[in-house]
Amino acid sequence: MPKIIKIRKGLNIPIIGDAEKILVRPKPSASYAVKPIDFWGITPRLCVEPGDTVKAGSPLFADKQRPQIVFTSPVSGTVADVVRGERRAIQEVVVTPDAEQIHEQFGIDEPAKLSREQVVDKMLRSGLWPHLTQRPFGVVADPEVQPRDIYISCFDTAPLAVDMDFALQGDGKSFQVGIEALRKLTTGEVHLGICADYPETRLLSGIKNVQKHYFSGPHPAGNVGVQIAQISPINKGEVVWTMRPQSVIMLGRLFLTGIYDASMVVATAGSGVSKPRYFQTTQGARLDGLLEGATTNADRPMRIISGNVLTGRKCEATGHLGFADNLISVIPEGKYHEFFGWLTPGFGKYSASRNFLSSLRIGKRYDLDTNYHGEERAYVVTGQYEKVMPFDIYPVYLIKAIMAGDIERMEQLGIYEVIEEDMALCEYVCTSKIEVQEVLRRGINTMMTELA
Repeated sequence: MPKIIKIRKGLNIPIIGDAEKILVRPKPSASYAVKPIDFWGITPRLCVEPGDTVKAGSPLFADKQRPQIVFTSPVSGTVADVVRGERRAIQEVVVTPDAEQIHEQFGIDEPAKLSREQVVDKMLRSGLWPHLTQRPFGVVADPEVQPRDIYISCFDTAPLAVDMDFALQGDGKSFQVGIEALRKLTTGEVHLGICADYPETRLLSGIKNVQKHYFSGPHPAGNVGVQIAQISPINKGEVVWTMRPQSVIMLGRLFLTGIYDASMVVATAGSGVSKPRYFQTTQGARLDGLLEGATTNADRPMRIISGNVLTGRKCEATGHLGFADNLISVIPEGKYHEFFGWLTPGFGKYSASRNFLSSLRIGKRYDLDTNYHGEERAYVVTGQYEKVMPFDIYPVYLIKAIMAGDIERMEQLGIYEVIEEDMALCEYVCTSKIEVQEVLRRGINTMMTELA
């Protein structure tokens, strides 16, 4: 019987709209995009111009500071647009796909027979490298650094999250080859975080040459940061890398087929979707192709989110899937005011602090919207953060240290251990309505500048 690590602090938000386990293969998207804004610490340098033709795996842009890190096209086609924002900052590079896909060829190899330098080179040239995230700070991994360990969370506990067992089925061989490639990148171990609440799937039970760890508990038990903190916390001066399960499969395909195959499973979910389900699509796909005819309540405004409702980014229907996202959440907008709403019994409302009578309705799920139910106010210590934060840190004092710009105190309070997704629940339960994730990223950017 494997040891189970039980996460006791956290919160499962009871929101309706989970995707039904039906896999649909939609028509190819009208366009695909890669967005520099999905990557922290990257200053993009364009490799293409509108009108250029590209293959799947051709560079679209590179990092100015580390030009060997390139971001490649998920499909072959024509560069339709380079969308820019303030100060002409590149927001996204949009590609219109060809009817017949053509791939750059990177060669078929067995990772076990390659050196670390050869594996790194192949990942860099193909565009697979940006799938590796470096901690601390949650940035694209530095190829000049050798990590202590590599961590992969094989389940997701976020609201409306994709069922990873369903999304990964049938890709066991690619997953194993991806693991073998990752083992070449570290002198330590490759760790898999597995959900202990359900029987282990045949795919995961057959994976070799990894350290398996079993977790049970509420969100954020599925966050890789929580798993790192439970297995071996990051100390100052240490570096670990993480990778998403579907990215491991893409890495395995690179060595098995010699091409950058960015196909993946994506879910549409939320009360704003009439038929929440799974789609076989390609990274960076346009959202309306996955939502066509699926949204409900035309008379009620809906918010489309690339990602989950805690950490995702608001998008238009004509926007594109984020690089790290495998979920499209659609929930009602909350543009309304309640007169003395806090005085009502709240039998039909959900409250994380159990201030409403709805706390007696155990197991009920709610049609939650985007309403803040208040505005930013005095920042006080309530103990709410600690109830949902399974890290050995003081979250309120960390946020206050960031607000004060106290670098030494930020280090002492554990800023190396967390990124935005790890403190997203703190923002959700915050009585003071503090933008916790935004403040945390500001502190991380300060630390990166200080340590540069």
